[in-house]
Amino acid sequence: MSRISNGMLERFPVYLNYLKSLPEDAPKNISATAIARALCMGEVNVRKDLAAISGSGKPKIGYIVSDLIDEIETNLGYKENRGTVIVGAGRLGRALLDYVGFKEYGINILAAFDNNPDACGETSSGKKIFPLSHLEEFCEEHKVQIGVITVPAVNAQNVCDYMVECGISAIWNFAPTHLNVRRNIIVQNQNIAASIAALSTHLKWK
Repeated sequence: MSRISNGMLERFPVYLNYLKSLPEDAPKNISATAIARALCMGEVNVRKDLAAISGSGKPKIGYIVSDLIDEIETNLGYKENRGTVIVGAGRLGRALLDYVGFKEYGINILAAFDNNPDACGETSSGKKIFPLSHLEEFCEEHKVQIGVITVPAVNAQNVCDYMVECGISAIWNFAPTHLNVRRNIIVQNQNIAASIAALSTHLKWK
């Protein structure tokens, strides 16, 4: 199997959503050509993408849909159960904490943490919000791998550093700022402002 590029990582969820949306009475097999046509994507790219994660495709037959779904989910890590915590229990942090859909993607959000005592307690869904000072002990006990940052930009680097000290190796950053980390730490920036700007620009030139 080939190395999975960032572009592939962006496209695989698109393929997966399409495959899962197929009706129950749809054919059990599907070709890369059919997927490309349905998603208005280049057939060559789709073929290369699928070949990078699956060797089960056969000429004139294609892929077994259920097997392809399984292979995509496995390669995206959706079958994992990665312990995750949130630091910053404001509106965004609480919304992410209460969202149940993350488990479909192998993400298990265990709790949130905040340095404001008034924010600590329990959400309507029963999820706990602890004082930030409890983070290190919690991460050690629950083998936390992923940390989500939903604090203001001015506090984000300090939170990031603390997460790394607590043994967290991957960070999902919602703060609109660059984070400085060691090379072995993974950072995924979720820049909402940039996404809105891109959307507005596309509308402007539509």
